Order: sequence, then C-alpha cells, then structure tokens
Amino acid sequence: MVLRNRSGKAAIAELHQSGAAKAFLPRGGVAAEDVVFLNTSGGLTSGDHLHFDLTVPAGLRMTATTQTAERAYAAPGGSARMQVDLRVGAEARLDWLPQETILFESAHLHRQTCLQLEAGASCLFAETIILGRLARGEAPQQARLTDRRMILRQGRPVWADALQFGADALAIRDQPASLGMARCFAVIVLIAQGAEDAASALRPLLGAAACETALSAWNGRLVVRLKARDSWPLKCQMARCLTQLRGTPLPRVWQMNGDIA
Repeated sequence: MVLRNRSGKAAIAELHQSGAAKAFLPRGGVAAEDVVFLNTSGGLTSGDHLHFDLTVPAGLRMTATTQTAERAYAAPGGSARMQVDLRVGAEARLDWLPQETILFESAHLHRQTCLQLEAGASCLFAETIILGRLARGEAPQQARLTDRRMILRQGRPVWADALQFGADALAIRDQPASLGMARCFAVIVLIAQGAEDAASALRPLLGAAACETALSAWNGRLVVRLKARDSWPLKCQMARCLTQLRGTPLPRVWQMNGDIA
C-alpha cells in the first residue's frame, strides 16, 4: 500500500492485494489515521509467504497495526516466511503496532521487518512473541523462530535486533539467563529527535505487577523490553507504555483500552 497526503489526510495512492494478505483504512478509527493489515488464512504454516508493505508520504502521521494476533502453526514441511517493509517520508511519523505473534508447537517462522525513515521522520515500533497459550497449557518445545528487525534513517541503520531460537534454546528457557518463568516477551522502540526525553514520563510505569520491564534511552532512541509469564499482563503493560509514548489511545482493533487501569 502506498499512501498520499491529501490536505493533511491519508488517501490510498496504490493498493495491491493478493492471496491472504489484505490491507484497509477503517473509518472512524481511534487514532488520527490507521492502516490495518490482515492475514485472512488465520495463520502461517509450511510454505506460506506473507508480505506487508506500506509507504507513508512526507508530513503525515500514521498508525499501522494488524487486525488480530498472527499465529505460527506446526510447519512439518519447512518454514513459513513473513516480510514487512515500511517506508516513512520526510517529517512523517509511523507507529507500527502489530498485535502479538503466537508460536505453536513445531512452528517454524522466518520473519524480517525493515522500517526506512527519511530525513526528519520518526517511528514507534513494537513486537510481541508468545510461546503458546498459558490458559491452554501450551509450552512449545520444538518451535523455531528467526526474527530480524531493522530501522534505518536515509539508508543507515539506527537500530537492529535479531532473534533466533529453536528446540535447544527452548529446553533451557527456564534458566535465569534466558526467559525464566516468562512465556512471552516484547520490545518497544521509539526513534525520534529527543526520544530519550520521553524516558522520565515512562519510568513510573515500569513497576507493573506480573510483568518485568526495562528501559534504555540515548541519542534519539528509546527501547523498552518486557517479559511476563502470561500474555495479558504483558499486553496491558505494552498498552500503558505505548499510550504514554503516543499521547493517543491505541488502535481500535486492540480492543482493550477500557481494560487498562
């Protein structure tokens, strides 16, 4: 999807959809402008390739999210692949806030996310991984994930994060140096001029119950990492932090604003 700036409002300039990958701009969203991506297949398994692509024009502020959690199912015939390409024009801002990714037993997912900023552009980025559903007693032992995230400004990397694990890592995930008792984890990244100044307002929120949260901020970058045993406390903490950083409510598809104290 390529957007254009029409008198300060987003309009679709180009839209290509095929297979299970869909994108739309809902009317009356909570945020000023929302793009919602959807995988109509309901999940990813062997041989699937899902690609989301968005271009935000200069001077526009947008929020992009997913309609629901992405699910990586058992993939006995090889990996599933997901690619996210995001481009943000000069002096524009994109909040990329997908809902969580759930890994089921024997899932095998390769994902790559690349967010490119032009001069003066900024972004808020979030990603959440859940290792099975605690309420269902799921604890994947054979799931595999390769997840590469990169944010560039005018072609130069300003933040990169790479994660890879499989059965060997999951076998020792209870150790303190790994996840401990946590079964889900997330990252929030703000890249903007003066991003480090947002840390002081965020720190009072870090002591939420049932969720460990850590914060770093330097040179126009702010990074929050979170982990929890259950996904609900983690998602609530994510929502608190994101709402503080955005200054506006979360996209309507998150459907949880009223549940946050």
